Amino acid sequence: MSDIPKDLSYTKTHEWIGNDGDGTITVGITDYAQSSLGDLVFVELPETGTKVGAGDGVAVVESVKAASDIYAPVDGEIAEINEQLADSPELVNEDPFGQGWLFKMAIDDETALGELLDADAYKGVVDDAED
Repeated sequence: MSDIPKDLSYTKTHEWIGNDGDGTITVGITDYAQSSLGDLVFVELPETGTKVGAGDGVAVVESVKAASDIYAPVDGEIAEINEQLADSPELVNEDPFGQGWLFKMAIDDETALGELLDADAYKGVVDDAED
């Protein structure tokens, strides 16, 4: 059973989104995603200042099993990256909703956050994937 915090939003592609309340969001991959990938060995993050659109591939996480693209959940600009992951990609496995965050975005339109999945809807996505 994957951990799915109620206070976050989600995408069908297994990113979690935390609203920082100041026009920025924090993005990471879910517990289900990190568990499915296995031990991460490398994380490629975008450059700060990069403008991205919802659904754009902006990062890559590589595990011993596979590499997986990480997508921007909404339109915006990469404001900050988690530089700790360059030396410690295992933080994503150890603490996916805390120290394992991937990047922060300055979002273009906060109403776009309303189109993301809540925890219950995301649980449905995970349940379907596990069937």
